[in-house]
Amino acid sequence: MTYKNPNTIKQKLIPVSAPFISDLEVEYAARAVKSGFISGSSGEYITQFEELFAKFCNTKFGVSCASGTAALQLAVRAAGIKSGDEVIVPTFTNIASVLCVIYAGAKPVLVDAREDTWCMDERLVNEKLTMRTRAIIPVHIYGHPVKMDTIMDIAKERNLVVIEDAAEAHGGLFNGKVLGGIGDMGCFSFYANKIITTGEGGMIVTNNAKYAEKMKSLRNLAFGDVKRYLHIDLGYNYRLTNVQAAIGVAQMQRVNEFVEKKREIASWYNGALGKIDGVTLPCEMPWAKNVYWMYGILIGDEFGLGRDELMKKLREKGIDTRSFFVPMQNQPVFNSLGLFKNDKCPVSDRISKMGLYLPSGIGLTRKEVDYVCNVIKDLSK
Repeated sequence: MTYKNPNTIKQKLIPVSAPFISDLEVEYAARAVKSGFISGSSGEYITQFEELFAKFCNTKFGVSCASGTAALQLAVRAAGIKSGDEVIVPTFTNIASVLCVIYAGAKPVLVDAREDTWCMDERLVNEKLTMRTRAIIPVHIYGHPVKMDTIMDIAKERNLVVIEDAAEAHGGLFNGKVLGGIGDMGCFSFYANKIITTGEGGMIVTNNAKYAEKMKSLRNLAFGDVKRYLHIDLGYNYRLTNVQAAIGVAQMQRVNEFVEKKREIASWYNGALGKIDGVTLPCEMPWAKNVYWMYGILIGDEFGLGRDELMKKLREKGIDTRSFFVPMQNQPVFNSLGLFKNDKCPVSDRISKMGLYLPSGIGLTRKEVDYVCNVIKDLSK
């Protein structure tokens, strides 16, 4: 989706992100509907989508499901996480990364963010480990990888399961390895604002056949392997529909193009915003390929306006933005449960208060990005 006349205040609002849907997605979805297989119980597109996405991540198995949140829950269940266990999670993340642990009855243990990548600080993980630790959930924030070699070394030494939350990082790389395919399981989201979308939807990728089999059973109410309707496990109705999978198959034909467009948009922003006082740009470490799911910036005192005031001014100029995630130790729902009250995560607190992301949709034009950047320049000191 593109917007005409981006240099006028009367333009339509330039959104933070909009789904990029072509006639191909419409055609495939129509085929799925006409086939009669429209639910998640059967249909050729479900298998195709799972196979295509697993191959994209260099893994053997793909398990589709209803959302990225569902993907995390299925992965935690497959890993055998239970009451009394502890799981290492970043505090600077979407709440779904922590909910999956709580839903399993386990205890999430928070790790602060790095100053540069905004991801979990892998250097702090060791001090959070206890005899109860069973897993680590590294989250590749806004498309930049966690430093996975350190995470995997810790996991190997302590016999921990690694569940990558790659919901925002389709196609990202750590030392040339595809994100989601590095840990024991990798979870993805296909929500409307993700790099590829099925409207709603998710996927878990893995090389572990037992995990894959377990998750396929759990997503379908654990109907039973021997006799249908004979349930020996507590399953979920977390299926992805064949219609959604059809859209996913069409999106996968352009996934590499989408990733490179995200990186191109980031290069436009980098070139225009790099010399503005008080603006910190997203990084790309030497060992990383950042896919810039969202192009985030930090606004410091030198800019002249605070983060919230800048967002308000941009909105007045027809530019939509979003503030950064609120760290988990500051979430009222968790505090009401007695969680994280004494956790101190100063880096995440600072990033959260200073950060916003700019329009980042795949359909953005250079003209629109230039308009956004010119407005920001005009608003700076």
